[in-house]
Amino acid sequence: MNNKEGNNKRSGSRPSSSRPSSNKPKPAMQKRAQGPKKAKINTKVAEVVTDKVEKKPNQAPKRPKVKDEIRLNKYISNSGVCSRRDADIYIQSGTVKVNGIAVTEMGYMVKPGDVVNFDGATLTPEKKVYILLNKPKNFTTAMDEGQEFRNVLELVKGSTTAKIGAVGRMDKNTTGLLLFTNDTDMIRKFTLPTNKSSKIYQVSLDKNLKFEDLEKINKGLVLDGHRVFVEDVSYIEGEAKSEIGLKLRSANVKVVRSIFEHFSYDVLRIDRVAFAGLTKKNLPRGNWRLLTEQEIINLKNV
Repeated sequence: MNNKEGNNKRSGSRPSSSRPSSNKPKPAMQKRAQGPKKAKINTKVAEVVTDKVEKKPNQAPKRPKVKDEIRLNKYISNSGVCSRRDADIYIQSGTVKVNGIAVTEMGYMVKPGDVVNFDGATLTPEKKVYILLNKPKNFTTAMDEGQEFRNVLELVKGSTTAKIGAVGRMDKNTTGLLLFTNDTDMIRKFTLPTNKSSKIYQVSLDKNLKFEDLEKINKGLVLDGHRVFVEDVSYIEGEAKSEIGLKLRSANVKVVRSIFEHFSYDVLRIDRVAFAGLTKKNLPRGNWRLLTEQEIINLKNV
């Protein structure tokens, strides 16, 4: 009995002495505790990133967009005062006020009911209007008083109440397509020398155009120190050799006249038959029409 009890005591003492070392609960608890430590580190990193975003200079706080609101520079441009690029300059100079307060913030949004004052005058935005005219002779784009010939605006009178202007110039003898709009950005776009839209002219000369002169024109030439690039020039099929088709990017009719005068030809008539994809189809001389939505999109994408 004593031996058995002694053995039991010894066997009972072994588990009690070896249990902590075999199960090792403490290291397992330490491993589980490592998860929150990593989470704390990530939280701090996230807080640092958030602080950096908040500290960016000139960052306007985000706010929900109000229905029908519009950028201030576009609002000014829609009023027909100037282009959006020029409007940005006026805004930065502090000459624009909204509800009596000067606004110099770029990207400022005008909400319905806001009163915008530009250089002392209250602005009223207009809906963009695009009108295509097949101009006849004896009308000019010149606005000088005392003109012997009438202004082209008489031909589109009643088409709109908006304040519109012609895209480019045309003298009294030039006929064909002339675009009118109150979109100052588009007017500026098509009058820049860098504009790449094509215009096609039918030119009537006082005599037949020599083939060698036609080839010289087709290669391009220099006028008044400026290089003139001609996309295409050709005789008009079924017509005399004095009837010429000319395709180039310039909207300046004076350039067309100068090209042929450079080779000692007198220009009798110039008729613009195509302008940036627009044609005279179903548009008789002296008549006008509104552009379609697709035509407006095409012009903006030129």
